[in-house]
Amino acid sequence: MATRARPWQLCSAGSAGAVALATSGAASAEGPGRPGQLQDETLGVASVPSQWRGVQGIRGKTKGCQTASIATAEACAQTQKHADAEVQTEAPVPAGVLPASQHDSPRLAAFLRRVEAIVIRELNKNWQSHAFDGFEVNWTEQQQTVTCLHTLGYPPAQGQGLHVTGVSWNTTGSVVACAYGRLDDGDWSTLRSFVCAWNLDRRSLNPRQPSVVVEVPSAVMSLAFHPTQPSHIAGGLYSGEVLVWDLSRPEDPLLWRTGLTDDTHTDPVYQVVWLPERRHSHRFQVLSVATDGKVLLWQGVGAGQLQLTRGFALVMQQLPRNTKLRKPHRGETEVGATAVAFSSFDPSLFVLGTEGGFPLKCSLAAEEAALTRMPASVPLRAPAQFTFSPHGGPVYSVSCSPFHRNLFLSAGTDGHVHLYSMLQAQPLTSLQLSHKYLFAVRWSPVRPLVFAAASGEGDVQLFDLQKSSQKPTVLIKQTQDESPVYCLEFNCQQTQLLAAGDAKGTVKVWQLSTEFTEQGPRETEDLDQLAAEVAI
Repeated sequence: MATRARPWQLCSAGSAGAVALATSGAASAEGPGRPGQLQDETLGVASVPSQWRGVQGIRGKTKGCQTASIATAEACAQTQKHADAEVQTEAPVPAGVLPASQHDSPRLAAFLRRVEAIVIRELNKNWQSHAFDGFEVNWTEQQQTVTCLHTLGYPPAQGQGLHVTGVSWNTTGSVVACAYGRLDDGDWSTLRSFVCAWNLDRRSLNPRQPSVVVEVPSAVMSLAFHPTQPSHIAGGLYSGEVLVWDLSRPEDPLLWRTGLTDDTHTDPVYQVVWLPERRHSHRFQVLSVATDGKVLLWQGVGAGQLQLTRGFALVMQQLPRNTKLRKPHRGETEVGATAVAFSSFDPSLFVLGTEGGFPLKCSLAAEEAALTRMPASVPLRAPAQFTFSPHGGPVYSVSCSPFHRNLFLSAGTDGHVHLYSMLQAQPLTSLQLSHKYLFAVRWSPVRPLVFAAASGEGDVQLFDLQKSSQKPTVLIKQTQDESPVYCLEFNCQQTQLLAAGDAKGTVKVWQLSTEFTEQGPRETEDLDQLAAEVAI
């Protein structure tokens, strides 16, 4: 029976194992065939050497590399150049000049006495001249041409064939808004429409994507930004409603609306204007005019409502008879209003354009009751004070001069612009600008003798009455296919900009040349002289 030696036994079993093995062999040899005595044996430790390490050692390789030596070089240079120059001259004495002591003083004094009166007379003549009155040196670069800065549009509105019916600049002059509707024949009362605005100061301006889009359930016929709130804008609808939006709230922009009540207009609202309240000049009301013959003043109140505060009605029988008018049709009583403009000098004085073609001078202070049966929650007054000589068709636009209290312009379907004085019925001058309709006319806010007109032939005409009273100074082609231009507005803050909207659904922003933005010498005096022709 063999047993495994314990680890601590292996050391001592080395030599003794050999002796025991020899003894065992001798004992078994004592008697062959006889079993020997059983004994324990202790075997030595067997070890197997590893061949893997040897193989790996044979396969191992050692390699090395060395880059070529880097060549270096050092160089230096130095240069020096030096030059000295010196010059000196002495001015020679001209041969023909006599020393001061050699002048003929008596002859010089006689000459000065002889010409003194002539020189003084010429100096006085120049001193009394007005040739350079008002002249100021302008060091800014002159802009000689009228250029198109932006072509704006809203593809969904253009896809519906909508026209730009109104444009307006906000009080900062950086945002231009337009109203989409239709001015041609057809029933568009239920047509969905839009009010769109673009911020022209944004670097990311996309002319095909407005900064703000407001959907409106009816065609928008007119538009006007608030005088002091840059984001508030009022609009007049084809349905007769007046709405006010806050464009800074794109998710819920509607602030106030008139709703469809007995006070609401029953015809399209062709113009809206913001007016300061009589007792609180910092608060504003909205004035609306429509072809139903009513001129209404609205005040925003709680719950999103516009409340009627004052109203006026145009009745044919109450119009002043200072000029000859066509005889009204049987049963016709109301006079449809199509445009309005307020005086810059008298906040209660305004001019109305009418469907009958005659402008009317009116007053907000009128107290006479209007002879009408139209329902209203407030008494309606008769505002007309003076009737002007009519156009050959409806008046689409009027504009009061910002530089003279008595002058205003009107434009109508007869293609004429009339320049009127508040003091006489007949126009001071009449200009035929188009063989088609004229849809808008506006005085320049910075040039007393400049105005712009929009025509049905697709152009914007700029007039400078200081240069010519018969033909436009510049004719701007807004549409290439002669589609009508329906509206235009000067920018009162950035006075070099003019916006115009057309029947293609496009708003173009034009940059005017400096000749239309810089007032010339004696221009105000020339305007006064033009207005004085009323006395001739």
